Amino acid sequence: MLADFVFIALVFFGVVHFLDNSFMKTFLWLFGFFVLTYTGIESLLSAGKIEVNTRKAKDSLLSSFLTGFIMSLSNPLSILFWLGIYGSILANSASKYDMDQLLLYSSGILVGLITWDFAMAIIASTFRRFLSKPILMSISIISGISLIGIGIYFAIQAAKVLFT
Repeated sequence: MLADFVFIALVFFGVVHFLDNSFMKTFLWLFGFFVLTYTGIESLLSAGKIEVNTRKAKDSLLSSFLTGFIMSLSNPLSILFWLGIYGSILANSASKYDMDQLLLYSSGILVGLITWDFAMAIIASTFRRFLSKPILMSISIISGISLIGIGIYFAIQAAKVLFT
């Protein structure tokens, strides 16, 4: 959530205009390609090493928080969504609505995001114990292949920006 707040603040302070050139677009697409492809390959390679019912108790709450924050902040899909899609919509809406309405709409997005995050956390923690090793391996393999596929899509988008 904190990373999402950071992205929203960046959009409100005009970082979107900085990202609206071909170099930055290409960089973001390629960054996304490398991160997603690497993560997909790691997911495929570690699919057989999944341990059911193991948990590291040595990680502190701060360490867990910082890991999640950095992952969310560096997630190419988050960057593209908040700075690309949300930023474009906000820029378009700014000419039609006053600041109070923009803040209200952005608050609505945040409430939806908070609701989604809590629901996913509850579902994940509740149903985790019902998943067997073969199911978790299948999920890991499917996720890895999906990440590689999306990474390839990002590479294609980078090539389009570079060669057009």
